[in-house]
Amino acid sequence: MDHILAAIDENKADELMVFYDLGSAKMNLDLATDFSEKPLIRYDVAFLEGAYSAAALLQSGVPRSEIEKQLAPLKIK
Repeated sequence: MDHILAAIDENKADELMVFYDLGSAKMNLDLATDFSEKPLIRYDVAFLEGAYSAAALLQSGVPRSEIEKQLAPLKIK
């Protein structure tokens, strides 16, 4: 948890889009959300595809609302 919170604090963004790969990582992100002063927006999508897609779209200047639309088909049920 200390490493996760340190990474969040070191990031200069006001809010963060966060992704996870396993159930325990989801639990740690939920816990980090409780302790972080920054808003953490968690996405329950396929990890690699979701994180890569979001990063590429962010670099292209695509707004988060459009990114979320494109992530929707990757949602894990």
